[in-house]
Amino acid sequence: MKSRLGRFITPFIATLALRAMVIVATVCTVLTWATIHSVRAEERVIKITVLGDSLIENKGVPVAHRFPDKLEFALKARGQSVAVTNAGWAGDTAAKGLARLDRVITDQPDAVIVVLGANDMVWGIDPNATRAALAEILRKLEARRIAVLLCGVRTQSKFGEEYKNAFAAMFSGLASEHNVLFYPAFDDAFVDDAQLKALDGLHPTPAGIEAVVTRILPQVEALIASARR
Repeated sequence: MKSRLGRFITPFIATLALRAMVIVATVCTVLTWATIHSVRAEERVIKITVLGDSLIENKGVPVAHRFPDKLEFALKARGQSVAVTNAGWAGDTAAKGLARLDRVITDQPDAVIVVLGANDMVWGIDPNATRAALAEILRKLEARRIAVLLCGVRTQSKFGEEYKNAFAAMFSGLASEHNVLFYPAFDDAFVDDAQLKALDGLHPTPAGIEAVVTRILPQVEALIASARR
């Protein structure tokens, strides 16, 4: 009786042991795969395009000191794997930015920072027209599943406080409606400091660009995290 029982139990135990080994091996393989892909996701270079006007193009400033270049340098110094493209064009309004958007994103960026509206304010463009153009930009980027950081501007305007307040409400309202990251005032870091802005009072000096990068960095890192997700 014992001999028969032994002959039955031994293969049964061996089968259980084999199954356990297969399960353990499978779990280890899955965990290894997940770890490798997680590391690869973290190491993947995130491509960021900065769509804007002269605040981004920084014409006249040495290339290495322009906003997109300084931003990339600062992010890499913090361990971020990124490539930042300068898609700034002097004189652009929100409508002009929209008109060239498809060309700008042909390299399929993971994220876009939108800095438009300052020229609209300077030239007295109807805030409703600016809003419509920015909303279409956000819709197009959303359709392509591109992460977005929308930046407002606080550039001084000759059209009064009510006009400026309309723009301020427009930027925050768009960010909320389209559920994108928001930075309230791109020029806030330099516009009140004569040593950080150019003689025209509208554009940052290289030191002003540094100040912008320092302030906006946390929001850009949140943008990178969103793009990785």
